[in-house]
Amino acid sequence: MSGESDTLHSRLRPRYRRILLKLSGEALMGQKPYGIDWHVVETYAREIRQVVELGVSVGIVIGGGNIFRGVQNASRGMKRAHADYMGMLATMINAMALQDALEQAGLDTRLQSSIKMEQIAEPFIRRRAIRHLEKGRVVIFGAGTGNPYFTTDTAAALRALEIEAEVLLKGTRVDGVYSADPERDPDAHLFTSIHGREVIRRDLRVMDMTAFTLCQEAKLPIIVFNMNKPGNLLRVVCGEPIGTLVYWTETPPSFTEPAQA
Repeated sequence: MSGESDTLHSRLRPRYRRILLKLSGEALMGQKPYGIDWHVVETYAREIRQVVELGVSVGIVIGGGNIFRGVQNASRGMKRAHADYMGMLATMINAMALQDALEQAGLDTRLQSSIKMEQIAEPFIRRRAIRHLEKGRVVIFGAGTGNPYFTTDTAAALRALEIEAEVLLKGTRVDGVYSADPERDPDAHLFTSIHGREVIRRDLRVMDMTAFTLCQEAKLPIIVFNMNKPGNLLRVVCGEPIGTLVYWTETPPSFTEPAQA
């Protein structure tokens, strides 16, 4: 890193000490029609490295929609459970790609799978995952929940609670949660913060309802932000008002600027 970058990191103070980052598989496509754009994966690895260097514990759940989507293929005639298991394997391909990029960026990582794959990943064990995080390793959780009919959003919420993350960060290709589809409605506006009850009332579909209910019961805040804008992940972790904060308290918690040393 440059001296300027080192100085910047020495002045930043993270708002969150442990996060669960949910990445969509589709984001890995970049400009490709399907598959993995290695430039995108390398960019994500650099963004994650910036956060780890601040001392933040990072767990990651990644989708598989760039390779295979269980729901879509089930609707075309394949049995849903069978299609979902294939989708879990797709998440493992993405997880392995991200693991390699993170390690090439100089980060220690561990890949844990909800389905036994001893040759390529550890089995998911909650205490082991927490121990890895305590040692400064990035832990990637693959294969969803290991059960059909559950999305990777639900896996992200579940793993966030299990590792005692302070926030669930949903990195997407859009700037946050809008009142309507901004591509179809020119009057759609971006929420900087919104109560979870209002998300449900407006049917804004931040996450699927199973995942959303898990977060609601645990009062786990969710931040939806654009992962493809350089520096956004670091800024979110340091408390800047990036994206949309979904909260559960009576009043929204205030964003804070990065603390200075």
